[in-house]
Amino acid sequence: MDDSAMPHDPARCPHAEDPVASITDHQPESVVAQAFWEVLRGSTQARIGLGRTGDALPTTDVLALRAAHAAARDAVHLPLDVATFTEQIAAVGLGTPVTVASRAADRAEYLRRPDLGRLPADLTPVTDTGADIGFVLADGLSPVALSDHAVGLLAALATELGDRYTLAPPVIATQARVALGDHIAEAMGVRTVLVLIGERPGLSVADSLGIYLTHLPRPGRADAERNCISNIHPPDGLTYAEAARVVAGLVAGARALGRSGVDLKDTSRTDSLAAAATLTVKPAPGS
Repeated sequence: MDDSAMPHDPARCPHAEDPVASITDHQPESVVAQAFWEVLRGSTQARIGLGRTGDALPTTDVLALRAAHAAARDAVHLPLDVATFTEQIAAVGLGTPVTVASRAADRAEYLRRPDLGRLPADLTPVTDTGADIGFVLADGLSPVALSDHAVGLLAALATELGDRYTLAPPVIATQARVALGDHIAEAMGVRTVLVLIGERPGLSVADSLGIYLTHLPRPGRADAERNCISNIHPPDGLTYAEAARVVAGLVAGARALGRSGVDLKDTSRTDSLAAAATLTVKPAPGS
């Protein structure tokens, strides 16, 4: 008997009234899988669910991976254009920046000898300001990140902190590791130092900037005595304004506590949630 002539029987056609299930059931598995992964890829920069062509990745994904690897290598090795960068930082309005270098003679030695990147070659350009906060702009493992984001981030920090604290003119540090900031801060005579430094590039982000906060800095401070705000690279990472607000809270906390590091916690998110929880909704007029 011809089934087309039979009356409609929902029991024999369980998806007849479920168009989503019906479409899914009749699509090729690869199309359904890619739609699933597409949703997840919207929430992460990680390379997930790339699929395959035979036993290999699709050619477009292989080429994208190679391009990301090249960008990460360039971010590490391309030197900071100090002259241009100095002009840009001066335009922020915190004073004329000076430049210092670590004891690493060049980029190759900097990568081989992290210890030399933590020690200053010459600090005579740095003057004692006695300011509350000092800024060290360090190329780190991504000079590209410093070029891309330091100006905007420094401006946001100046706006957030300038009304409450005295700010020293920034110091630009090349071939620099985080601990070099302790030596520079001691020469500046500041109570708190913020080291803005290019973070290690990855295959998802090559231009991420980090901030290391050290209260009462001096040579020999351990990493446990610092606080770090990382992943600053708008629009995909933390924005300049958000990072500046976190820093402001940490600076205030460090001054109250008398130290930075593992005992100092970022409460900016919990404070925001607590404030939101205390809000009351006013009834509309006439309700």
